[in-house]
Amino acid sequence: MKAKGANTINPKLLLLGFLLALVLLYLLASGYSSSPTPEIASAEASAATQAPACTKIPPSLGETIIHYATSNITPQQTLREISVTAKVLERKSPCNFLIFGLGHDSLMWSALNHGGHTVFLEEDKKWIESVTQRFPTLEAYHVSYDTKVSQADELLESGKSTGCMVLEDTKFSKCPLALTNLPDVFYEVDWDLIMVDAPTGYISEAPGRMGAIYTAGMAARGRRREGVTDVFVHDVDRVVEDKFSKTFLCQGYLKEEEGRIRHFTIPSHRANPDISFCPS
Repeated sequence: MKAKGANTINPKLLLLGFLLALVLLYLLASGYSSSPTPEIASAEASAATQAPACTKIPPSLGETIIHYATSNITPQQTLREISVTAKVLERKSPCNFLIFGLGHDSLMWSALNHGGHTVFLEEDKKWIESVTQRFPTLEAYHVSYDTKVSQADELLESGKSTGCMVLEDTKFSKCPLALTNLPDVFYEVDWDLIMVDAPTGYISEAPGRMGAIYTAGMAARGRRREGVTDVFVHDVDRVVEDKFSKTFLCQGYLKEEEGRIRHFTIPSHRANPDISFCPS
């Protein structure tokens, strides 16, 4: 680990600066959104300008700033990795944002999607209870996985079969990679962004992210509305995340890679049934 020196930048300070910039943009956008009524405009003959309205910081943003300002724990992703997703959220939020995993960065993601619908899927029940007790505004669901990292090679070959590369309702899919027991909200919502940063995948007995990556890709292809779903996969320096994201999210859909995160943009195949599973 690098020793702290005069030229070392504290990642927590960078994150706080990032969040404060978000709040400033929110205040600027909200404060100058009002316009004079027709009566005032007529009386003053357009001679005066209306002062901007005083706008309060949304409670969720205020809570997020206080949390990261007083915590010694920083998110698992680097600032540059966070910025990949944040750029998309800046353009799309408020939107539907699904995240596999509940971590130290969850409050930040929820705040960055202020006014949208952010859902977290987590494998550890006790961790869900711990986090949601502190931050009850977070919407998190428990998910069980029946795979292991040691099965990755076998699952990769099974996933390449024709039955796994045909668009169908994921909840009723027979593909061994499909996650069919997720909370109902997963299947009911068209997700604008999906991030795969869980489940655990660093030991052979861990569930691994094989099913999460495959299911995220199928959810993007199966969205009912036209447009694209932005899918992010973290820890692509590991074999499973690398191989499965390239295979089932497709290198042709890869938009950006920064550090250990990849960003894919996958169009709706339901709206365009003639599209092949992966672009040629």
